[in-house]
Amino acid sequence: MTQNLVDLDFNAEVLAAVDAALAALETGLAGLLALTPDQRQGLTKMGDKSEAFCRKADAVFGENLAILPANFDLTGYRRDLATLDALRPRLARLSKLSQRGDDTQMAVGSDLMTNALEGYAVLKVTGKGQGVDELRRMLATRFARGPRAPSMPVTPAEPAAA
Repeated sequence: MTQNLVDLDFNAEVLAAVDAALAALETGLAGLLALTPDQRQGLTKMGDKSEAFCRKADAVFGENLAILPANFDLTGYRRDLATLDALRPRLARLSKLSQRGDDTQMAVGSDLMTNALEGYAVLKVTGKGQGVDELRRMLATRFARGPRAPSMPVTPAEPAAA
C-alpha cells in the first residue's frame, strides 16, 4: 500500500466504551432540541454583539426589578444565560471531536480508494492470463459510464431587426 494516512484498529472493548460514552452523552443531553429548517429560519438570532446586549440587559434588569413586568421571568432568563455558558464549551469540544471523526473517515476512505485504484491498475497490467479477467471486469464496472445524452446544437441567435 502506498497511502496509509490512518491505521486504527477499534477492538470490541474500545467500541463498547465509545458506545457507552455516546449513550451517556445522549442521556445527559436529552433536552437538546432538534429544530426544523423552518423553525431555524424563523428564530431571532443572537450573534456576538447581541450576546453582549443580552448580558448587559441581565445587569440592567437585576438593578431595575421594580419596573419589569410582573410576568417577566428573570430567573428563567438567567437560567438561559447559565445554560448557554455551560453548553457552549462542551459543544465546542464535541464539534472538534466530530470534525476529527469526519477527517479520519475521509482519510480512511482516501486510503481505501487510493490503494484500491493502485491494486486495480496492477491487475489491469499484470493480471492478464492469471485467471482474474472476470474479477477485473467486475471491478471495472465502477468506471463504466452510461450513454451520454446527445448535446443540443447551439445555433446563433439572429440579430434583431432595427
